[in-house]
Amino acid sequence: MGVPKRLTEMQKRFAEYIVFNEGKTTGMEAAIAAGYSKDRARVEASELQNPRHSPLVVKYIGELREENQKKYEITFERHIAELAKLRELAIKRGSFSSAVNAEVSRGKAAGLYIEQKIIKTGKLEDMTEQELETRMKQIISDYAPILDAKPIEEIKAELKSLPKIKGKGLRPLKKVASIQSQATSNVESKSENKERR
Repeated sequence: MGVPKRLTEMQKRFAEYIVFNEGKTTGMEAAIAAGYSKDRARVEASELQNPRHSPLVVKYIGELREENQKKYEITFERHIAELAKLRELAIKRGSFSSAVNAEVSRGKAAGLYIEQKIIKTGKLEDMTEQELETRMKQIISDYAPILDAKPIEEIKAELKSLPKIKGKGLRPLKKVASIQSQATSNVESKSENKERR
């Protein structure tokens, strides 16, 4: 019988369906979509992907995958050019935030920015006595204002012991408003008296 020299239309459809729906479909579903019978779809899919049974189909699938990878391949030049296009479009639309983000991404891709994340972990058990003492002294000096805080009761007692100023104390808001209205009416009446004279 031998190996066929060309692909049939069904074999091409199967290969294209497998490649362009990669990860979304099974071989059996691809075989059914290509026109193979549902009863033999699983067997056909297996045979079509086996280089011993269908070397031309396997080769065509490989070519399609390679072509697909080249089409969507990420190279440094293509990546930088695409980010530049996005930046220009963002500037034309007045979206300066997006333009800045695109430019920063171009800079990161070019290696102009270096992001560092340093995660330090340590246990108290791993420190020597001297290191512990030094660290405790540093913590005490850093947080001295908080550590030297007075209790609320002591602050209240100090406030009560302060001498009270008579005369110009604070007044409730309503009384102040009525005093202000009296003051404005006094000013108005004085101006009326001046006009009468």
